[in-house]
This record gives sequence, structure tokens and C-alpha cells, in this order.
Amino acid sequence: MQVLKFGGTSVANAENINKVVSIVKKSIQKDKTVLVVSALGGITDVLLNAAALAAEGNEAYKEKLAIVEQRHLEAVKELIPVANQSQMLSLVKTACNEIEDICNGIFLLGELTARSKDRIGSYGEWISSQIISAKFKADGVENIWIDARQIITTNSNFSAAEVDFAVTNEKVRQFFSLKSSQLYVVPGFIASDKKGITTTLGRGGSDYTAAILASALDAKNLEIWTDVSGMMTADPRLASNARIIPHISYQEAMELSHFGAKVIYPPTIQPVMSQGIPVWIKNTFAPEDEGTLIESVATKNGNIVRGISSINNIALISLEGSGMIGIPGFSKRLFEALSNEKINVILITQSSSEHSICVAIDSSMAEKAKQSVDAAFANEIALQKVEPLQIETAQSIVALVGENMKSHPGISGRMFSAMGKNGINIRAIAQGSSEKNISAVISTNDVRKAINVLHEEFFETTYKQVNLFIVGTGNVGAKLLGQLKQQAKFLQEQMKLQVNVAGLSNSRKMLINENGIDLANWKESLDAAPAADLQKFVGEIISRNLRNSVFVDITANDKVAAAYDQLLKKSISVVACNKIAASSAYSNYKKLKELAREYNCQFLFETNVGAGLPVIATLNDLIRSGDRVHRIQAVLSGTLNFVFNNYDGTRKFADVVKQAQEEGYTEPDPRLDLGGTDVMRKIMILAREAGEKIEMDEIANNSFMPVSCMKGSVDDFYKEMAKEEAHFKKLYDKANSEGTKLKFVASFDNGKASVGLQHIDPKHDLYHLYGKDNVVLFYTDRYKDQPMVVKGAGAGAEVTASGVFADIMRAAKM
Repeated sequence: MQVLKFGGTSVANAENINKVVSIVKKSIQKDKTVLVVSALGGITDVLLNAAALAAEGNEAYKEKLAIVEQRHLEAVKELIPVANQSQMLSLVKTACNEIEDICNGIFLLGELTARSKDRIGSYGEWISSQIISAKFKADGVENIWIDARQIITTNSNFSAAEVDFAVTNEKVRQFFSLKSSQLYVVPGFIASDKKGITTTLGRGGSDYTAAILASALDAKNLEIWTDVSGMMTADPRLASNARIIPHISYQEAMELSHFGAKVIYPPTIQPVMSQGIPVWIKNTFAPEDEGTLIESVATKNGNIVRGISSINNIALISLEGSGMIGIPGFSKRLFEALSNEKINVILITQSSSEHSICVAIDSSMAEKAKQSVDAAFANEIALQKVEPLQIETAQSIVALVGENMKSHPGISGRMFSAMGKNGINIRAIAQGSSEKNISAVISTNDVRKAINVLHEEFFETTYKQVNLFIVGTGNVGAKLLGQLKQQAKFLQEQMKLQVNVAGLSNSRKMLINENGIDLANWKESLDAAPAADLQKFVGEIISRNLRNSVFVDITANDKVAAAYDQLLKKSISVVACNKIAASSAYSNYKKLKELAREYNCQFLFETNVGAGLPVIATLNDLIRSGDRVHRIQAVLSGTLNFVFNNYDGTRKFADVVKQAQEEGYTEPDPRLDLGGTDVMRKIMILAREAGEKIEMDEIANNSFMPVSCMKGSVDDFYKEMAKEEAHFKKLYDKANSEGTKLKFVASFDNGKASVGLQHIDPKHDLYHLYGKDNVVLFYTDRYKDQPMVVKGAGAGAEVTASGVFADIMRAAKM
């Protein structure tokens, strides 16, 4: 004997029922089969809604009942040949008339009891099972329809009746010993008490019906047919990479189903577990899929964690007070107060100081819990020994489940670390001594992120997804997007990273797409997007709360830099090509660094100095390894180096600067480069990273630019430079006559910083520096005489973009 159960989606309509019939026809060729069916999809809800409307005195219940009748009549007409329809049409009409009579009575009384709800709710399965039985007969498959109320006996706890297994097992075995057929059709969900009054087994009770029958008949196996191909490692609505669990133990399935995995009803496991009956979870709409096998000992699949689940609508209630310490009985009184109000406790945790007890319950019961507990401890509250019950709503529970977690150290650490790195605050933790389940209470707003983060941590051998939000799509931004597109396959295959550009913004437009912006046509998509609004863009990043989020600033905008603190406080890493934040007031620089540490994220700005050169990374490595920096000498302006390498007096100085701007080597305002401001920022950033507290006004700037060139607009700047050509020619000629080169050098020496134009002789490390190259010389405890040298291209969109790319990789690998 085998038992097959089909849920509401599987029997939602005639088309789906035909799929069920096809599956069952194949099954009965293998063995005798008991078929348990739910109501047509959504019918139970419509029936109960109609009853509730009737109790409210709202005549709209009649419209609901008309829907119920229409759907069943349509099913009969589509499934059964016209010649055989009359009997079933009459049965549906009669049943619907009975439902209407009951609802009329409820309407007149203005009262809906639990017993009436059970009676109304039972009709869905009762009618659907009759129609399906008739369909088999119409197809020439003889079967016996069984009213579950005749064989399953419960107590009189209406709407959630408890089964009397001794009586039920005897009735089931007796019935099946007397009635022989290859196929039996049974309505799920419904039963009766010892007086024969209709009861129900609770929502999801059709699974339970199937398990009760499978246990009583010692069935070979139980198959639960639904609309997914088995139990999954996580809710696929939350984690797109969730996959089927091929094998799972009874205990693991119970844990997952209790914590929100709705594929199977939690009590279902109990009856079959005691008999060791295998349970298959199969997909009605993909019957060839293997599905999930639930058995006593599941086959190991290499994963320590079997699945991740969650429960929403949780309230966290806390009883706290110094008067609880060392006094026995507080826990007993708390749980008694909750029990008296029939409030189910989902999770419990207590501090070892005994100062507080924390309990998770359904949020709908929170106010009732407060009233009951505050009343129970009224005396202690009055004496201020105990605080009034505290309630936190909008909470959820996420749980890791797996028998293999037992005796595997570090699982909890990995769980909490993964969530912590993504800014997910854990309010309470619980783990049973069996170590099959680790549960954490978190904000409901963080559930999607938590499920995805944990799924990546424990299941993703394929890749980790990083969500980028990029501001700035000019030269460097465009190059970065091109590099990301080019390297996408490499990153996924070699580094197991899927880089998802979820947001783009420039000064005009902004675009957000959680599923990823197509980098092949991002320009067109951005042009068609809504108008840019920086605060709205930042707000969207925070509210969407995507896992592994990284904000990338490729602007020179002070307002963008001012938003960093909002993002870091939400554990969103910041990669800044923009120098403004790192070169702002030392207090702000320090605050941003501390926020990154506090909220387990990254504040990275490698490209602030040397474009794509690993200058800051090298400096950080020196400091972290215990070295101490005494002196830094550097040529940090690719622009100025390009200008002085290409200026020889034969062309105007202004023309060479213009060329540098056109080739993308300068800041948007070239005066920041030529006046030394940009170099001042860079040497200050290096000094700060070396541990020095320094501000911009403490850096000496020996500028070579005439004052007249630094006034007015950028156009004025070029005009004035042309007028001052003799000044620039004189500078060049003097250096040339000495056999030296002009280099704009930044220096940091034991706490003092300066920038300025210098004559560099051929023996100096800075002499052989060509094109737009930068060079940085670190003199440290370990590199006293021969400095650590970092040298290479220090300007240009391509190399700067590659430096931003490298920082993104650092943030992603955190």
C-alpha cells in the first residue's frame, strides 16, 4: 500500500486535476494506492471568508458562496463526460445549498463558532474528493471514496483537533480489511469527534490526513505532491539560488517545516516517523523530477547544514529585573501566564545572570501576552523588582537546520559572522543541545538579506553575489563598467564572485535594478531612467537592504562624499575614487574609518593616490606588519608629470596642459592639479594612513603658478597661462641649464608635509619618471637607506578604473 496526497495547487482546477489523474494512474500500476486530496486551490479560504462575512451581517457572503458553487460546477463539466455529469452536478448543488443554509444561520445569529467554522471549512475537501473520485470512474478506474470522518477520530477541539490514534488506527485497519480496491480516494483535512461532529486537523491538515493513513496502514511510502520539486535549502522566493534537498531526515524535515518551510505540514512527520515510513516530496507539475526523500537517516551530501528557514510575524517579549536573580519560579510563572492564554512559545533564551528571560511568540498574541504577564507579576512590578513586560515587534526568526552540525565547531561563528558583516543585528539566539537547529531573532526587514547571506555561506559552491551601486559614469566610470562586463565570466569561474551592478547614477539620471543592469547597454538604460536624486538613490540602497552591497563613488562631488556615513552605518562598504572624504577634516576621516570598523564593512580609497597603483595598500601592509614610516617622497600628480615631461619651451605651457586635460589626466578643474591642491590632498592621505594626524592647512605649498592664473573660470585660467608663458619658459630653462628635470614633489618627513616644484638631478630616484607616471618612496624602519618604491602610471581613466575595480574586489572578499 502507498499513500499519495495532492495539495490545493495540484487540484486547483480541471487542468491540474487531469495532471493528478495521470500521475495516480501510473502509481496504481505499482501498488494499491490511497489518494488524499485537498480542496480546490483557495476554496477553503473563500468558505471561511464567507462565514466571517455572514457573522458580520454582511450579505456579501452570498457572492462568495456563488464563487464556490461556480468553480465546482465548472470542474465537473470539464472533467466528466456530459452523460455522467448529472449525479455530480446534483451532489455539488446539494452541498452548496447546505453551505448556504449554514451561512444563513450564522448571518441570523451574528455568531461564528469554531464548530461552525469546521463544518463550513470541511466542504472544500469533501466536494473536491467526490469530483476526483468520479473523474477516475469516468476514465474507467474503479475506486472507493471514503469519508475521512468515518475513519479518523479526534477530540472536540474544533479547528485544531487532536487525533485519537488508538481509535483511528483501529477504524482505518478495519475499513481497509473489508473494502478492497486498487485505488481509494479520501478527503484530507477533515475528521470527526466521538459524537460524529465534523472537526478539522488545522491548516495544512491534508498532509496530516495522509500521514495518519500511511501510519495506520503501515504503507510502503507516503508521497506529498505539491507545486515545488521537493524541500529546498531556502525559500526560493527569498533566495534565487536555493536548490532541492535530495535527502533529509525526519528530524531535519520537522525542524525546517516548523520554521516556515511550508512544503510540508509540521505534524505530518510524526505518525510516519514512528513507523519509519519514507516520505517523498514531489512536484505535480514536474513529475519526473526526483524530489526530496525524507527518511530515518538521510544520505550525507557533503553539507553540514541541510537547510535554512525562517518565521515572520514574531514578537520578542522580555521579562527583566534585578528581583529575578537567584529567585526560583520566575520562569514557571512566566510560562504559566502565557499558557493560560494559549500563547505558543516559539523560542526561549535566558541570560546566565538570570536578570532577563526572552521569549519569541506570534506577534498577534503580543498584547495579550503583556496583559497576562504584567498581571501575573503585578506585585513585583509595583515593588520595582521586575520591569513591565517589554515587547519588540516586526521581528523574525532565521534558523540553520542540519543533523551534521552536531559536534562541528564553528557553525554558529560562521552564521553570526556572515550576518554581522552584512549589518544584520541579532536580537536573540537559541540552540538546542541536539545541535540540529541554530536560531536567531532578527528584524523582519533583514530576513531576505539574512537568508541569502547564509545560503551563500553554507551552500554556495558556485558563487557569492556582490551588489554594486555606482555613482559617476564619466571617463573612469564608463571604463569601470566596461572592465566589469569584460571580467564577469572570469570572476564567476575563477573567483566565485557574481558582480551585480544593481544601481547606477550620474548628475542627470539614476537607475536601480536589483536583478542587475545589463552592462551591454547601460548607457541607453540610464538615459531612459528617472531624474537623479542623490538622497533618494542612497535611500533606495539602504531600504533595499541587499546582501554584500558596495557603494562606489567615481565623482569629485562633496555631496556624494557626505553620504558615506549613512551607508557605512548600514554595513554597506564604500569604495571612493573621490578624494574629498579622505582629505576632509581629520575628524571626519577618522569617523568614517571608525564607522567601517564598527559596522563590519570597508571604507577603501586606493585610487585617491596613484590611480591604479597599490600605494595605499603597500603602506597599509607596512604598518600592519609593524613597520614605521619616517619619510615619504613622491611624485603624485600624473598630470604635472605629464606636463613637465612634455613641456620643452617649443610649445606653450597652456597647450601642454590642455592636451593633458583632453587625454583625461587632469581633474575636471585643472587648477586643482596645477596649483598643487590635488597633490596636497594625496600626501595628506598618505600621512594619515601612516598614522599622522594632519590637516590641509598644515601642508606647505610652494606653488609655481602665478596668482593671476588661479582666478576666474577655467577658460580664464587658460588665457592667463598663455599670457604667463615667459614665466613657465624661465622655469624650464633654469632646470635645463642645470641638467635637471622639473618635478612637482610631495614630501612627508617626521610629521611635516610639503609640496612644490623641485629640480631633480639624474642621480635621484625621481629623475627617471616619464609620461604620466607616479612614484612613491617609503623610508621606514626596515627600508632606511633603500626605500620601498611603488612606481607606474598614475593617471588615466583605464588605470584609475582598474584601481577602483581592485578595491571592489577587496570589499567583496571581506
